[in-house]
Amino acid sequence: MSWSSPMSWEEWMSEGLNSDFLGSKSPEIGDPRLRQGVLGTLDITAATMANIGPAMSFYFGFGFLAYTAGLASPLTIIAAGIAIAFLGNTLSEFTKVLPSTGGFISFVGKTFGGRTAVTTALLTGAGYIAAMASVIAISGGFFQYLLQYYGVSGLQSVPWIIWTIIFLAFGAFMMMRGISISTKVAGLFFAFEMLVMLVVAVLALIKFHAYITIKPFEPSHILGGFKGLAAGFPLAVYLFIGWENSAALAEETDNPRKNVPKAVFTSITIMVIAYVLFAFSTIVGFKNNIANLTSTSVVVPFLNVAHGVIGAVAFFAFLAGMTSTVGALIAGTNSQARLIFNAGREGLLPKFIGKVDTKRRTPVNALMFFLAVSLTIIAVWGLLHIIGGHATSGGMSATNFFFESSTFGTILVLVVYALSNLALPFYYRKHHPELFNAFRHGVLPIIGLVVIAVPMYYLAKPGQLTPYDWFPWAALGFIVLAVIYASVLVKRDPAIGDRVGSIVADE
Repeated sequence: MSWSSPMSWEEWMSEGLNSDFLGSKSPEIGDPRLRQGVLGTLDITAATMANIGPAMSFYFGFGFLAYTAGLASPLTIIAAGIAIAFLGNTLSEFTKVLPSTGGFISFVGKTFGGRTAVTTALLTGAGYIAAMASVIAISGGFFQYLLQYYGVSGLQSVPWIIWTIIFLAFGAFMMMRGISISTKVAGLFFAFEMLVMLVVAVLALIKFHAYITIKPFEPSHILGGFKGLAAGFPLAVYLFIGWENSAALAEETDNPRKNVPKAVFTSITIMVIAYVLFAFSTIVGFKNNIANLTSTSVVVPFLNVAHGVIGAVAFFAFLAGMTSTVGALIAGTNSQARLIFNAGREGLLPKFIGKVDTKRRTPVNALMFFLAVSLTIIAVWGLLHIIGGHATSGGMSATNFFFESSTFGTILVLVVYALSNLALPFYYRKHHPELFNAFRHGVLPIIGLVVIAVPMYYLAKPGQLTPYDWFPWAALGFIVLAVIYASVLVKRDPAIGDRVGSIVADE
């Protein structure tokens, strides 16, 4: 069923609940495949943008971006969008010839062999789990902030971890119901947050129209020039994390070779335009005063703007933040858990991860494993703060964890992005020489590699505050361990290389 099909609410719910049982291709018991062809282009596009979580990402990211890049921070967002488009080319070109639930794992492994495939699977799993842990935590943290902001008596003192577990349980339930219904729920949440943010942005531009100027789009107003642009670049790139969501849904998508690339570029384009509008309206709402926008007293600049427009609008902006975090939790876990699921069924990771629920055709073990490890990361982080005596100093806030866990996860994900760009020309030369195009398969991925080097440098450079200063070393240590594990595993099972990418989404 595609989102464009007109139907009543009752029919929509029935279709959503049952389409995972009545898909176009119904696997037999014991078949490792997911349900094929149950998602349309609009489904995976909406899921991708829900994974990006524009409200969540912009709410917590733009203040830091403006602090780093200054008045012309919208230009940093545009630069990041262009950079993501280069990565989108790599993902799209791979998907055209090898649509796979394994995504980057299959692409890199098919190019460089079994050891690299296992290493990439471990990096991908760890990176996305760490990033998703930050989303899971902020779902409860943001709800606690909402309750405290509006002074809801009796609930203000409830620890954020309690709300986190409640929202996690809801997300897990929806995902277990199947990809169709959970994708639609995430898509509805995304539609709500986008509508609210667009209304706030337009109203802010109308109310504060006297402060509209082109200065936010003039390079001369980037704080520190190119250095400021580069320093803010990692923050701007993080706004788009999740853009690759649709690739992991290839097996459950009709015509993935065509629809996945379409979803990738549509999502990137819409998000660039939306983020630039949100950034510009936020700056205008603060009357072009970056010092006030980045003040420590301002937790979420966009919410301040919403409150300055109309108080009632601010309440809906808060709700948009909630739907964004929960939508990102559902859409992100759905996609990212499928990456490790595919690695499990191909033998790159423990095989129990690659099991499919025989009734709903969902990767239930991978979903549970993914969420359990994410929750464990949050628990360990909290325990370390308690042991270190920082339990009551504000260090255990969900916001702190969000930035810390997402930063570490992003480092590992960027490494995977880099490997994928490196693999593209070699893959086409090796497997599809007749389709090789020097520009698409040579020049563009090289530019993509250069682009990735910028945020990698700023995330890994010395002199950062603790714990960010040791994240690069932790990532390097994890990479070394992953390579060692991969070497041992491939030595025990030399056939791994042949199984990588063996399950093609539309075959």
